[in-house]
Amino acid sequence: MGYAGLDLSGRLAVIIGGTSGIGRAIARGLAQAGASVVATGRRGALVESIAGEIEELGRRTLRQTADVTDPASLDALLAACERLAPVDILVNSAGITARAPTVSVSDADWERILETNLTGTLRRGYGRIINVASLTASVGFYEVAAYAASKAGVAALTRSLAVEWGSSGVCVNALVPGVFRTPLNEGLLDGTARGRELLLRTPMHRFGHPDELVGAAIFLASESASFVTGHLLAVDGGFLASGVNQ
Repeated sequence: MGYAGLDLSGRLAVIIGGTSGIGRAIARGLAQAGASVVATGRRGALVESIAGEIEELGRRTLRQTADVTDPASLDALLAACERLAPVDILVNSAGITARAPTVSVSDADWERILETNLTGTLRRGYGRIINVASLTASVGFYEVAAYAASKAGVAALTRSLAVEWGSSGVCVNALVPGVFRTPLNEGLLDGTARGRELLLRTPMHRFGHPDELVGAAIFLASESASFVTGHLLAVDGGFLASGVNQ
């Protein structure tokens, strides 16, 4: 990496939701920085695919599926990882969203979004914890109230756990991605009025690429961030700084 404080050699990172989109990019990036990486999700084929990529980078990994809403599967994941090495870094990147008028969101959908994005995050904890929050924790987005509520909870949880666990040397931070086009949201962005508005609100006038989150993730996972905790690190092309753009 060119700076020893960013070298993750000898570390084991577990990426929850690491098989696609932002999580997959972070998994590859941490592996490139020297870490062994276990990238997990619900779909076995995707777990197999990212594990192969990590091995191609010369790093150790496991092929272990996990469902963030299922405590038993998380326990099995932890047990499997601990047979490989102590877990040093945990990235909570699992997330779902759905756009709909708030009054028409079913109770089941509301609970499913909260369970995946917030309650699942609460169940886990290790030495470097990186949660994935959202712009919606700071500004209002139309018709994604459940998602926004869950991500605001992730932001609050990040700060609270940083305070609670700081004396133990556990650093808890969150990435705040701007608008990154991924399979999760492409249907909301491509050729839509919403997508055009988001581009207008982003001073760089483009969507982010998942690889552009990797540097921030490596920093938060590294010794260079040993005195950084409770921080929400925006990687957003200037979105949160934006006022008038033309």
